Amino acid sequence: MSNLEEARKILDKYDIHPKKSLGQNFLIDQNIIDKIIKATQIKKEDNILEIGPGLGFITKELDKYSCNVLAIEKDTLFVKILNEYNFKNTKIIEADILDYIKKNDISNYKIIANIPYYLTSNLIRNLLETYNQPKEMYLVIQKEVGNRICKDVNNILSVSVKYYADPKICFNISRNSFWPSPKVDSSLIRISPIKKYEEEDKFFFKVIKAGFSSPRKKLINNLSYGLKIDKKKLDEIFENNNLSKDIRAEKLSIEDWIKLKLAILI
Repeated sequence: MSNLEEARKILDKYDIHPKKSLGQNFLIDQNIIDKIIKATQIKKEDNILEIGPGLGFITKELDKYSCNVLAIEKDTLFVKILNEYNFKNTKIIEADILDYIKKNDISNYKIIANIPYYLTSNLIRNLLETYNQPKEMYLVIQKEVGNRICKDVNNILSVSVKYYADPKICFNISRNSFWPSPKVDSSLIRISPIKKYEEEDKFFFKVIKAGFSSPRKKLINNLSYGLKIDKKKLDEIFENNNLSKDIRAEKLSIEDWIKLKLAILI
């Protein structure tokens, strides 16, 4: 039985339908699932945390390669469906992933997830901005968002990720690999944290949030208004850091943002 046939059989059994509003597009292409498993280089001793396992097609493969898989599913009905598989190495937990990580002492874990597009930004930010960061994240996300994160530093999400981690695109995934098929293609990206979260990072994100508040305006004006800083002080900071007073937020590198944060704090 193919994954598509199995998915339809399961949903018919429970008389439910995929909800577009919740981003329920199930990855059914077994070749792509196998490719994801290969890319993640799972070892038996790895602690794997899967977010939103849904109908369990990726979970079934994770269960073969790791002795410790936690599958965090928020939907009560999907939890019931997943428990019917009787996994050998997988524990199904009904919870919100962000609450679970904050409340549970887990360490040295990899995250693997096919996440709804509308959750991407908030989820990645929260996973990186925790004292209990994963050692690696492998996420199936919208291709366009993957490109913005990995190839550009011109938006808050990209700056946020690259401040903490090294993101890379592993490979692209056709929309036809999902059921129902979404309107866009996806990518598997790997995010490898290189910096631990610290309390002072809250100010860094206050700076970049102010900087990107009006993308068409000059950065210096955004910072002056958003952070309530005297324009003359910012003129001096920009000059000392070799930044043009006409520059816009999208033109700064990660190193430029860090220098700005440190200079403003002084």
